[in-house]
Amino acid sequence: MAKRVVPEERRRRRRPTRGGVVLSERLIVETALRLLREHGSAGLTARRLGLALDCDPSTLYRYFRGMDDLTLAIGDALIGQALEGWHRTGRWRHDLRALGLRIHAAYVSHPQAAVLTASRVSGRADELAADEAVLDVLRTAGFPPADTVRVYQAFIDTTLAFAALDAASLALPDAARRADEDMWRSTYARLPATTHPRIAETAPLLAARMVESAYPTVLDMLLSSAERELADLAVRGAEPGPPSR
Repeated sequence: MAKRVVPEERRRRRRPTRGGVVLSERLIVETALRLLREHGSAGLTARRLGLALDCDPSTLYRYFRGMDDLTLAIGDALIGQALEGWHRTGRWRHDLRALGLRIHAAYVSHPQAAVLTASRVSGRADELAADEAVLDVLRTAGFPPADTVRVYQAFIDTTLAFAALDAASLALPDAARRADEDMWRSTYARLPATTHPRIAETAPLLAARMVESAYPTVLDMLLSSAERELADLAVRGAEPGPPSR
């Protein structure tokens, strides 16, 4: 049976830990992010968290129903980081591009946490705020509801998919990551044109490009496609979205 989470108001009345630390959800999530960065997903346990926070591991269950609940909170925290400093300008394509890049950057800045959380749906406050913002940007731009949802799905799934892919690469041991990156210069660059003409033709470009994330390029392609669809909707006189603010 899942453990009951103690309401926030009652948690605040708890005494400090042995080390004088007053626990909070935020402190636990920040400590979990540090442990993930230092030890990977295998190092994120209630016991290790308790040691890091100088508290009994059972105390953590006053804040989270279990380690999976904590995992969802970590993912929500990454989205919260992306939302910090993001402001709408009223230019829908610019605003979505900026938010997408911020979400991707927040995840890859914590690669071990991203691998653990990018595929999860938390239903927590920051995730809901980001979803509401994206949907509202699209509706305000003039996309009908069905198209809004379709573009939203493509936008958020592409963003999180690339976050997971790029984070997985960054989470590799340094030697493995360097070996993968060097493969474009060692193996690919040496293939003869007689057997692999297109690879040989583009080898220098591949070596320079393939070690970088394709997310910004794919994001621009996605938004360009959506922009063309919005123009076509206007020409066909499809259901308009709400008036611009």
